[in-house]
Amino acid sequence: MSDAPSVLARWLPAWQWLRHYDRQLLASDLVAAVIVTVLLIPQSLAYALLAGLPAEAGLYASVLPLAAYALFGSSRTLSVGPVAVASLMTAAAIGDAAALGLPPIEVAMLLALLSGLMLVVLGLLRVGWVANFLSHPVVAGFISASGVLIALSQVKHLLGIQADGDNVIELLETLATHLASARPLTTLLGIGTLLFLAWARQGLPRLLSRLLGASALTSLLGKAAPMLAVGVTLLLAYGFDLGARGVALVGHIPAGLPHLQLPTWQWTVVESLLLPAGLISLIGYVESVAVGKTLAARRGQKIDPDQELVGLGMANLASAVSGGLPVTGGFSRSVVNFDAGAQTPAASLFTALGIALAALLLTPYLAYLPNATLAAAIVVAVLGLVDLGILRKTWDYSRSDFAAVSVTMAVTLLAGVEVGVSCGVLASLLLHLYKTSRPHIAEVGEVPGTGHYRNVKRHDVITHPTILALRIDESLFFANASFIEDTIIAATQQRPGLQHVVLMCSAVNNVDISALDVLENLNERLRALGIGFHFSEVKGPVMDRLQRTALLAHLNGQVFLSQQQAMHALAAGELHKEAVKPAFRDFQI
Repeated sequence: MSDAPSVLARWLPAWQWLRHYDRQLLASDLVAAVIVTVLLIPQSLAYALLAGLPAEAGLYASVLPLAAYALFGSSRTLSVGPVAVASLMTAAAIGDAAALGLPPIEVAMLLALLSGLMLVVLGLLRVGWVANFLSHPVVAGFISASGVLIALSQVKHLLGIQADGDNVIELLETLATHLASARPLTTLLGIGTLLFLAWARQGLPRLLSRLLGASALTSLLGKAAPMLAVGVTLLLAYGFDLGARGVALVGHIPAGLPHLQLPTWQWTVVESLLLPAGLISLIGYVESVAVGKTLAARRGQKIDPDQELVGLGMANLASAVSGGLPVTGGFSRSVVNFDAGAQTPAASLFTALGIALAALLLTPYLAYLPNATLAAAIVVAVLGLVDLGILRKTWDYSRSDFAAVSVTMAVTLLAGVEVGVSCGVLASLLLHLYKTSRPHIAEVGEVPGTGHYRNVKRHDVITHPTILALRIDESLFFANASFIEDTIIAATQQRPGLQHVVLMCSAVNNVDISALDVLENLNERLRALGIGFHFSEVKGPVMDRLQRTALLAHLNGQVFLSQQQAMHALAAGELHKEAVKPAFRDFQI
């Protein structure tokens, strides 16, 4: 029985904060919930529009998913719901599945269901490391390119024209074709709202600071600009009957909450959605973990990557059965939640309640909301995601990272989000294999009087003419084994009179079977050349595995505890291999 609380906390992380909940936490969470609710109402509607779904789907995706994550997620302040990139990917998947005959909302619910199942299974298997398949530069490149695509896809709503496309070329072509048919009232409303929201990101907080004084509340009020834009344009549309004058409105939104039901399960549709669901899950998880870690670190907290898989999976399952779309942790809403003072996931529970009340009471009024207003909110939000500076940063720091970012951005812009994120995953893997397949190998010598060995190209060190000491800065495995062998043989050919090669293995954490075969072959090649082959500073786990092989028994040299020991012994000609064999444990670190 004493283990019951720990088991409960393991499977239901909410238990950790629920048992210590008090009035002070309640007050902080309620204030944060009110502010986040004001932000989420227009956001939820906007991202449903972006995904090509009825507006109410965005509201539904911000009720039960928030509650599910609050119970099963590990972050205290992460706020989940529809986000820009996932909504764009949902729109692409809906377009691909349109020929199969399911309504868009059914496809979105099925996507959320598949995504949720994948995430929960991965979480139960505790494989949160899958996030490492996408490097940060590649993610930044993909999100930046997606931001551009999203912004271009919303221009049609800002201008009141018909224009579609899955990539930047199609979007630009269709926009240019239909530009002449732009509706003046829609354009005025859309561009006006866009300019106001762009100014409000920094200008409104400064204005409020001058009027009310600088404070955290002033900053948070500045972030409520989208709700102000919604209110003003909604009143304009209602008062001047803009719908009858050609301005597209959100239209009728069913009042109330959805009936809980599973989406229609058709194997042909499921098969077509497996890849999109997997990509949405991967990108959403990476984005959520990045946001969650950042916010947790600011309060000295931490998140559990494996539990995040479960939390996000449960949130998507909740969205799937409540008429929503795929959800993940959103950057803007999470930052607002954090800055508003949210202390526990209860803030998300209260936010879910606020969105539910909006779905029950406000839908008759939201019907008059212009689509152009939501499009302007989307454009301003996603342009904040575009980070072109990553190109300059990676160019200056790593050309291989620059190549991966550039390719990911280009493919996303030219071929669409699904191909782009697939390319990003592939680019990350290829980049990792490229870097590890050509490890840094340095010839080392002793820094005079220190016993430390450093790169001969970087330091003034002492070397020995008959000894070649090489430090390998990578584990040895199939992808780099041949490169290491070729490098060592090439180095021996440039050193006439060479008698010994010493591999300094302080950075080697693993030697796989392919690398073992190469080391055995290298040992025989050096033996044929009359050159001794030695190891130094071999780590214990690596030595444990090597002792189960024939390499050490046939080694044309010795294993030394340190590089210093190796250099002194070899320089003095003191080789006692028979004394080393029975006590390998003394030569590992």
